[in-house]
Amino acid sequence: MALPRTAPNSWIQGLDFPSRLFETGSTDYELYEEDDEFVLSVEMPGFDPEEITVSWEDGVLNIAAEHDDETRGERRTYHRRFRFPKDVDDEAITAEYNNGLLDIRLPVLTGATVSGREIEVQG
Repeated sequence: MALPRTAPNSWIQGLDFPSRLFETGSTDYELYEEDDEFVLSVEMPGFDPEEITVSWEDGVLNIAAEHDDETRGERRTYHRRFRFPKDVDDEAITAEYNNGLLDIRLPVLTGATVSGREIEVQG
């Protein structure tokens, strides 16, 4: 049986369901591990450093921000949580905000690994 080659109905086409469900490249952050530390860069244009809160608790980094633009009567908020797979030296975490980009460095504790187990994939 061949798949139909006709265009989708207009209501399905407007939803753009498959591409939105599996959309890639639209994140506002970049996360990678380099030289025994995690580096997280988050795009947050329009915020001032004093409007941004970064906190760490039990392996989870929490980023929150709130900006009131009184001239336009608008309020912008941002909230995102990141869980890390290794033990991080929470006393050595640094955060710097410059030109709309929040850079956070999270040093990994030497020799730290997260305990766990491999999960068998059923087929």
